[in-house]
Amino acid sequence: MKRDTIFYTFFQQSPKAIFDLLPNPPKNADDYRFDAVSVKEAKFEMDGVFLPPDDARGTVYFCEVQMQKILDLYERLFAEAFLYFRQNRSRFTDWQMIVIYPSRSTEQDDVHPWRAILSSAQMHRIYLDELGDVRQLPIWIGLMVLTVVNEAKMAEDARALIERARQEKTTEEKRVIIELVATVVSYKFQKLSLQEIQEMLDLSVEEPRFFKDLRQVERQEGLQEGLQEGQAALIIRQLTKRFEELPETVSTRVHNLSISNLEKLGEAILDFSSLAEAQDWLKGISAEGE
Repeated sequence: MKRDTIFYTFFQQSPKAIFDLLPNPPKNADDYRFDAVSVKEAKFEMDGVFLPPDDARGTVYFCEVQMQKILDLYERLFAEAFLYFRQNRSRFTDWQMIVIYPSRSTEQDDVHPWRAILSSAQMHRIYLDELGDVRQLPIWIGLMVLTVVNEAKMAEDARALIERARQEKTTEEKRVIIELVATVVSYKFQKLSLQEIQEMLDLSVEEPRFFKDLRQVERQEGLQEGLQEGQAALIIRQLTKRFEELPETVSTRVHNLSISNLEKLGEAILDFSSLAEAQDWLKGISAEGE
């Protein structure tokens, strides 16, 4: 289940949702935008930054969604964030960092070197399985928690979110939320047919209109670009972490891959022992007619 990409889409659709997780959100939370940024000197790719309005200095919020354990996550994350903050010091008055985990067991084991930062008021570690009942949470937070709900509860919780969206949201936001709920459920229940998912969620053939083929997310209008862009950013960051500076041609080819081939590349990365092997893989995909 490509939950990192789904979260990227959540934040693109509703940047304010991240601030519902914090005890002291900024007063101008509605004006923040979610963006991917580059840290120039080290060629880092940061895909989770909430930026204050361009016409006002403010706090920058770094956000990381980490669904798998990485033993040196904080080493990389703090290096990226602090370098970016230094390079853009004139724009920001302060920084905060949010790391979202499915559970505490996903966090890296050795956090001793970072104990001061992790215990500070600027650091927020969110564990989705501890946030509470999906049906009692704000809708966008409920969507996040839905990604880690077990199969036995998912259908019931998904229907509850859809019903709330129908009652509480405008037509466009309702459509987006229903679309995302259906996408999460589709990823979770890979073996179910389209009709079975539709019946599970109590969706009519007209609602939502995108309901064509949840098995191929790239065909979903309005969702394709965000999912592809988010997955490409994650892949580039993984490649940069393994092989340091990437040639521009590699980044360009990754950005041009389809979602299905991005998923294949994400699995193949573990087998690459050099940047040359990654380049050969990308050339092979191009030769096949990506």
